[in-house]
Amino acid sequence: MENFFWIGFVGAVIALLFAVIQGKKVLSFSEGTPTMQKIAAAIRKGANAYLKRQYKSVAIFFIAMAIVLAILAVLGMVSGFVPFAFITGGIFSCLSGFIGMKIATASNARTAYAASESLNRGLRVAFSSGCVMGFTVVGLGLLDISIWFHILKYGFAADANTIAQTMVMFGMGASAAALFARVGGGIFTKAADVGADLVGKVEAGIPEDDPRNPATIADNVGDNVGDVAGMGADLYESYVGSILATFAIGASAGYGWAGMFLPLVLAAVGVVCSVIGSFLIRTGENASQRQLLKTLRTGTYVAAALAAVLTIPLTYFIMGGVAVAGLGWVGVLISIFAGLAGGCAIGYFTEYYTSDTYKPTQELAATSETGAATVMIGGLSLGMKSTAAPILIVSAAVIISFFCCGGGADFNAGLYGIGIAGVGMLATLGITLATDAYGPVADNAGGIAEMSGLPEEVRERTDALDSLGNTTAATGKGFAIGSAALTALSLLVSYVDVAKVKVPDMDLSLTNPNVLVGMFIGAMLVFLFSAFTMSAVQKAAQSIVVEVRRQFKTIAGLMEGKVDPDYESCVDLCTKGALHEMVAPAVLAVIIPIVTGIILGVEGVVGLLGSTIVIGFVMAVFMSNAGGAWDNSKKYIETGKHGGKGSECHKAAVIGDTVGDPFKDTSGPSLNILIKLVSTVSIVFVGLIAAISIF
Repeated sequence: MENFFWIGFVGAVIALLFAVIQGKKVLSFSEGTPTMQKIAAAIRKGANAYLKRQYKSVAIFFIAMAIVLAILAVLGMVSGFVPFAFITGGIFSCLSGFIGMKIATASNARTAYAASESLNRGLRVAFSSGCVMGFTVVGLGLLDISIWFHILKYGFAADANTIAQTMVMFGMGASAAALFARVGGGIFTKAADVGADLVGKVEAGIPEDDPRNPATIADNVGDNVGDVAGMGADLYESYVGSILATFAIGASAGYGWAGMFLPLVLAAVGVVCSVIGSFLIRTGENASQRQLLKTLRTGTYVAAALAAVLTIPLTYFIMGGVAVAGLGWVGVLISIFAGLAGGCAIGYFTEYYTSDTYKPTQELAATSETGAATVMIGGLSLGMKSTAAPILIVSAAVIISFFCCGGGADFNAGLYGIGIAGVGMLATLGITLATDAYGPVADNAGGIAEMSGLPEEVRERTDALDSLGNTTAATGKGFAIGSAALTALSLLVSYVDVAKVKVPDMDLSLTNPNVLVGMFIGAMLVFLFSAFTMSAVQKAAQSIVVEVRRQFKTIAGLMEGKVDPDYESCVDLCTKGALHEMVAPAVLAVIIPIVTGIILGVEGVVGLLGSTIVIGFVMAVFMSNAGGAWDNSKKYIETGKHGGKGSECHKAAVIGDTVGDPFKDTSGPSLNILIKLVSTVSIVFVGLIAAISIF
């Protein structure tokens, strides 16, 4: 079986080749009028400048961490490969986001111009751009894993157990880079968005993306650095993390090369199925929101169904000759199905709670009749209520996969079922991420249409695509969060396995004070991290509000449209705010598990990881769905309901959307990275913790 791991390279080539083809298709479309090209160039310039400065800051952190890991490697506390793998994981994660951002900034004006011809044409351009992002992420993920596997297997003649236990530590670099990208990009995009909305739409009463608003370019730049580059790095980390965690558990369960080969094959098959599903996404002119949702759902569901069918013979071929506990290879197959079905179910319920085609968001829009306060209460209630379905779905997937793989008789075998279910959930990430990544492109297209004075019908089409994008973005976050929970559970077990080698007599009972205190610290970490990221958006947004107000008051002729605002000052303020404020949350995620381990020992870290996973999962779902519902309730009103744009109901809904922005695009999605980063940090530093812990 170990001689077939080259299939990972095949999957990577297919994904990256398809991304190149889709990229060329996008670039073949016209970028529109000279005005549209000028606006798109300004957005590109701002996005490139921000990422350049962000990557410089991240490079300093990575160099410092690589030196620390190198010292630990010399002391024999980590594998000598870890410092190098840490750096490559970060590079690939950043590269995923960078490529996605480049194609997104090349697609926004082209989408707007295509939408002037037809809704379907606009959808195809935006979705093709999303495909570049989605398939770049899975392609680079498979490439990174395959390169390291072959280096360890053929360069150093490592066995299955050594490769699995070594590679599970590689996720730390990808997680760290993803956290910086998600938090920094999230702060940038939401500071600009909040500032533009509060002063522009609420105070000045001008339309969204009005060219007179100084924060509009910064808002459009933020869509790319946060919702595209940040999201790409985030999902790359989720994808790679789920595969590597299953590698480690497969080795611990005694499944050898077969246990490691199955998740890799499943990922490669998912690439092919995602390519097929992408060809099914098209729509007619004047399609309703429900019809647009249906066409995207058709593509993703067909891809998942194809993956399920192809998995049957593959699982039999790979695991049929392995002594698998429980229901044998059929149990492993059921676990994969549980992951695939769980991902689709989470996507459906996320869509139900955040799309304005369903009652929850429509009812939330109706609360605007009595003001912003009731909008806030309704959104918080909706977000809390929406956590029930994903929690129950993931819980069911965990129980089914654990016991079908023989968890009752063999604990590690059951955990392999959970790990492979997580891989199944992300198997068709290529198309799932494509439906997510197209949203920011459609949002930018709407802004460009407004600023360049295209006919109202073009803005209506881009608004329809943008509203759909808010729902698919929430769905994408649901996939990421659900898979993060399964992956983090697998990483927790990997930590316990590694820690037992260092401390064989661990006491993990709830009556152990170290475990209990660790649980409290983990719960605190989730809230503290969320507070840091929310506060960061608030501080950066305040600076934008002050700057926009200043320009409205001091630049003569600005409100009359006679002169252009100073767009660059807002972009610069967002850049400085994001780079400054992203450091504390990221460092917090690295430092707290290490300090907890040094004080409370390996048992305390187990408690910390357990509570971080559970509470972080619930909090992430709550924040993402509440934010998505607030955003789409505002867009629902903008279609003419409850008084339409400019009404008192609309102003109340804008307040809800403003609060929801950091919920859904900064704090919420960052939490799914947090719960995996603390796990990988704990695994990497377990040797140090065991050697110098106080209690």
